[in-house]
Amino acid sequence: MPKKLKLEGLDCASCAYEIEEALKKEGFEFAVVNFATKEAVIEGDIEKAKEVIKKVEPDVEVLEEDEHGHGHSHEHEEDEDYWKTVYMIGTSLILFAIGIILRYYYGMDNAFVFGIFLASYLISGWKVLRSAVINSLHGNLFDENFLIAVATVGAFLIREYPEGVAVMLFYVVGEFFQDMAVDRSRRSIRALLALKAEYANLLRNGEVVQVKPEELKVGDIILIKPGEKVPVDGVVIEGTSTVDTSALTGESVPRTVKEGEEILSGMLNLSGLLKVKVTKELSESTISRILELVENASARKAKTEKFITRFAHYYTPAVVGIATLIALVPPLVTGSPFTPWVYRALVILVISCPCALVLSIPLGYFGGIGRAAKEGILVKGSNYLDALKEATIVAFDKTGTLTKGVFKVTKVETRNGFSDGEIIKFAALAEAHSNHPIAKAIRDAYGGEINEAEVKEYEEIAGHGVRAKIGDVEVMVGNDRLLHRFDIEHDTCRVKGTVAHVVINGKYAGYIIISDEIKEDSPTAVKELKRLGVKKVVMVTGDSREVAEEIAKQIGLDDFYAELLPEDKVKVIEDLEKEKGDGKVVFVGDGINDAPVLARADVGVAMGALGSDAAIETADVVIMDDKPSKLPRGIKIARRTQRIVWQNIIFALAVKLSFIGLGILGEATMWEAVFADVGVALIAVFNAMRILR
Repeated sequence: MPKKLKLEGLDCASCAYEIEEALKKEGFEFAVVNFATKEAVIEGDIEKAKEVIKKVEPDVEVLEEDEHGHGHSHEHEEDEDYWKTVYMIGTSLILFAIGIILRYYYGMDNAFVFGIFLASYLISGWKVLRSAVINSLHGNLFDENFLIAVATVGAFLIREYPEGVAVMLFYVVGEFFQDMAVDRSRRSIRALLALKAEYANLLRNGEVVQVKPEELKVGDIILIKPGEKVPVDGVVIEGTSTVDTSALTGESVPRTVKEGEEILSGMLNLSGLLKVKVTKELSESTISRILELVENASARKAKTEKFITRFAHYYTPAVVGIATLIALVPPLVTGSPFTPWVYRALVILVISCPCALVLSIPLGYFGGIGRAAKEGILVKGSNYLDALKEATIVAFDKTGTLTKGVFKVTKVETRNGFSDGEIIKFAALAEAHSNHPIAKAIRDAYGGEINEAEVKEYEEIAGHGVRAKIGDVEVMVGNDRLLHRFDIEHDTCRVKGTVAHVVINGKYAGYIIISDEIKEDSPTAVKELKRLGVKKVVMVTGDSREVAEEIAKQIGLDDFYAELLPEDKVKVIEDLEKEKGDGKVVFVGDGINDAPVLARADVGVAMGALGSDAAIETADVVIMDDKPSKLPRGIKIARRTQRIVWQNIIFALAVKLSFIGLGILGEATMWEAVFADVGVALIAVFNAMRILR
């Protein structure tokens, strides 16, 4: 099983990449380091993994999930670190200002002024210098601390103290803001999913005891008061209330729960007192699984992310190489002084860190996944977010996906002088013992009290229907085959929809049409998909051709495939794959009997999967409520995420490359170079955070 490690003090995105690379080199087949959550997910020897991480990043504290708990101790430490950094930057700035005034206003340039600049430099930069020394001893010469240290120490050596201090200060301030921005984005994603209850009211020996949700066991009885979050999944055994499910489904309309109904962790109890029997422990409950899915989504990386991490791997050494050539070649070839060329090289060194890219791109995807989760759409990886935006063919299952999966009598046709009431009543009595959804729909339509004692004889005729004796009356209810089997004279054979023919005392009495209701937003979902440029929207169903044709027409589908078994559905998806071109085939099903098709499509989307384990396991995307219209919403989020990610890539590369050019020509100062590095990273992070809004 993969194990989760918390990496306290991991404060640079390229370091996260280096840790991941080092773990893979050491033979860990599955190792993912997520800078956005400061976590590593690893399969294999955890102690060995800790050693590797410590070797690459000595400053990082590695904690196992259960070691670090979920208390507030780390928040307290973070607050302390925050204020320490503020005081350090403040002191350094004051000394820097004094140095600038003495050097440029009073024209002083002596050991005292040098001492003031040096003090300012060491106060703001000691952490950077310390990391640079430790990392270089571990052979890591291309991390940003080392590059900034070389550039600023170089500035001191060529007597450009103000620039050396300014670069270090600007860098530290930029990193400080960048950390704040990343923390804010991390918190906003946590807040989207901060649905875990702090406590639970456990009923023990007639008393109510407050315990942590982790302590609850299956079978425990808990009380959920109005205004409290549901701590774990359970079944209501007493009480009625309305619950807010928006945290799970993105749905703003509260729903009612009553005795015997399931209630899921992450819901908010709004009105009544509920007594609930626990059915799942916290680790297995819906909310824990959602959190886990969203946090682990970063393990499945999009192509863009993989490209950028590979690019960063070669970019920094290349730029350092260019800087070295600039420092050495022109002075040696032309005999000009070293100082201006070394200065140019130092400017380029400052720009060479690829942090803006390595940081903002995973953060962009992380934000996209978090945003989708807020809308009740769980995407299991940034690769699926990428695939979703390329959807060109969408295939929907029918029952429970486009339709409600609830059968209802929609029409009664009478013959030979029988009335609607008679047909429904006799059919309901004949179907009194059947568990079939159609039988239930007929009984619901009748609505009256069914006295089973009236049913004297009852026989189920497989594949045809039922025959029953109600008092003195013989009633048969079934399909067209039943009528032909008993030679009943009738004028109607094929009917659009699911039909139950009724025969009373050997005479054809008419038929009842039972329909599955179309979901209100199914037609909207199809229209919206077309508007987004999806070429083909189809339906695949096991239902009869007539029913499928009728529903396809009502919803506005391009095509339909009917009377299919689960394995036939897989074949249909394989045929659609040939038509998709450069795009992707998306299959949307209810996740229970559609597992093979969900697995076969480019993107498998499970519908109405609130609590359906099969769907959560098999699908790539899980829509947490029953609404097909969430699919176009997910595609929009995927496209927006992709847009923002590419904006960041183009912006960061354009600024960095233009500054490298200016640096070579001697037109850029170190101050500007730091802006090109830290400023770009900061802008890219804030841009990535837009996805969450």
